[in-house]
Amino acid sequence: MVLHGPGRQLNLDLLTMTEHLWDLTANDLARKIADGEVSSLEVIDAHLGRIEEVNGWLNAVTRVLADEARAAAEDADKAVAAGDELGPLHGVPCTIKENIDVAGTATTQGLPVFADLVSPTDAPLVERLRGAGAIPIGRTNLPEFGLRISTDNPLHGLTRNPWHPERTAGGSSGGEGSAIASGMSPLGLGNDIGGSVRNPAYCCGITSIKPTHGRLPSYSVFEHDQNPSLSSQIMLTDGPMARSVSDLQTAMKVLNGCDPRDPRSVTVSMGGPDSKRQAAVVKSISGTECHPSVVEGVERAASSLADAGWEIVENTPPGIDLCSEIWAHLLGTDVSLLMDAARPLLSEEMAAALDSGITEQFPSEIMDPNLVHSERIRLAREWSVFFTEHPVVIMPTWPQQPFEHGADISEDSRSELIEILRFITPANVLGLPSVALPVGVSEGLPQGVQCIADRWRDDLALTAGSDIESSLGVITPIDPITS
Repeated sequence: MVLHGPGRQLNLDLLTMTEHLWDLTANDLARKIADGEVSSLEVIDAHLGRIEEVNGWLNAVTRVLADEARAAAEDADKAVAAGDELGPLHGVPCTIKENIDVAGTATTQGLPVFADLVSPTDAPLVERLRGAGAIPIGRTNLPEFGLRISTDNPLHGLTRNPWHPERTAGGSSGGEGSAIASGMSPLGLGNDIGGSVRNPAYCCGITSIKPTHGRLPSYSVFEHDQNPSLSSQIMLTDGPMARSVSDLQTAMKVLNGCDPRDPRSVTVSMGGPDSKRQAAVVKSISGTECHPSVVEGVERAASSLADAGWEIVENTPPGIDLCSEIWAHLLGTDVSLLMDAARPLLSEEMAAALDSGITEQFPSEIMDPNLVHSERIRLAREWSVFFTEHPVVIMPTWPQQPFEHGADISEDSRSELIEILRFITPANVLGLPSVALPVGVSEGLPQGVQCIADRWRDDLALTAGSDIESSLGVITPIDPITS
């Protein structure tokens, strides 16, 4: 018997014989810790044990913060015993992508040259997670500079998808996706300029949100990250990843709001005026063929919303196909400008892929930069008008199933990158909130959709995701498939 304050004692019998602490969501763990049903230390040890059990195969967690996490858990348990006021994530473990600063650890960006680039301070969002009681237990893998939609690098190597050993875990937050899906962490932080929290959510069967641009602050102590390129200023945002939409809602309340270190960030309420419960459903777009399992997943999500009382209409937002071209021009222009400085830091394979990727396919002479920005504003206006009639849009995450390792930078398939991201890029280009979540399993791989709403209506996207999840459930954590 372990006492946790007056009348409180640990009772692991409350967990079924088949349930592990690492099975539980962040909200469930926070409730059990606050009620004294389990200790934070036991929760941390359960997740550290799970990392030891499965990470050798998946290679999702790049650095384990065992000693620091256990010390923080002991302090968390003392706070429970003392009857202190507890944060919404008190004693709950979390993981952080290796391009977000965590004090005392390296912000590697997946590059060998940054392997010892140790940050003395936390990024703003890590500060907020700690302030809510969360405990970082590990750093997670990403591709070089986060510039791929799969996860592999010369510093830490390949991250595997727990659903299929030969398929990508997604990128660039693939370490987070794999870790959360396999029970190594219930909650994590990634970032998204081209689906980098939503791609892994789709591939690994978890949920994530790319928030409205500007809602969450981003800042690094390192000078090379402090003044981002134009495409990053316009399209990049950090965001939480988890296994349930409820956990995303909790995380967003914790993370929301401006920080003076990020002049783009603002404080806007997570709520909004009442809105009609109508969703526009997009199953395909011109020129992009969707795999049957993708269409089936969208239909399943739409059906679940209909059962929850939503009106469902089939309608496509204006200019959705043009969004990908705008995205490619914005990102491609910056990548081409940065390549001279970045080339010595990159692997030869990655440098070659960037040289012949979107920078070659979408050179500035094809679309004048002024036209790129004027078209972006026009599309943003037209989508905003569309949202007045259809408050939420349900669409695929990817048009295809997760691809095999390395296909995103192979010479034969580099041109297909823009096709894979057709449904991803509008949220980045237009600064919209997008919730990615699983809706089932087909042929042994997760199926998923996005719920997209207008700027600052993250709450609507989360509500739609929650209603879908209430009907269809969650599909992780799982034991990794190794063959």
